[in-house]
Amino acid sequence: MEEKSLDTLAKIQQAALDEFSEKGFLGASLRQIVKHAGVTTGAFYGYFSSKEALFASLVEPHAAALMGRFMEAQISFAELPDEEQPAHMGVESDSYLHWMVDYICSHREPVKLLLCGAEGTSYEHFVHNMVEVEVESTLKYMETLRRLGHSIPKLDQSLCHIIASGMFNGIFEVVIHDIPREQAMQDVEQLQAFYTAGWLKLMGE
Repeated sequence: MEEKSLDTLAKIQQAALDEFSEKGFLGASLRQIVKHAGVTTGAFYGYFSSKEALFASLVEPHAAALMGRFMEAQISFAELPDEEQPAHMGVESDSYLHWMVDYICSHREPVKLLLCGAEGTSYEHFVHNMVEVEVESTLKYMETLRRLGHSIPKLDQSLCHIIASGMFNGIFEVVIHDIPREQAMQDVEQLQAFYTAGWLKLMGE
């Protein structure tokens, strides 16, 4: 009985992945998902309470993994003593970006669904939420540099948001355009070098 239930669950989720990937959450039809899974609507509700609960079952593990590792890198850096932060700048982000490219290349379909098909769900602001964390961390780091005696020009929060948004959306192009892993890693490394040079210029270093 358990084996049969797991098999049915897998069929529902695969049918849902296909439907959501093609039409997005808002355009997806629960009726079509049930039909392609070969189950009744009643059987479906034995597994999921709603279309959004089904969507969440596909993307939540990946949203949690990506955001969780991102927050670990942010916290690890923020907890360093002020005087150690400049020397470690980029170390945690390098490690995270390499991990992230590997992760998204190994889970392309659900990650693409998270990024491109989540409108109308609680996940539609996923990238924006990462950007907000990055902006907050950037502003705090600039204050740390000022405390250490560096002459850092005033950079508005709006500019920091634009830069962070451009960076994250650029990184996620890897998923959106199905860039092969090796090329994706090279592209993201060069993108990071581009943004690092830009930040150094803005900070007058």
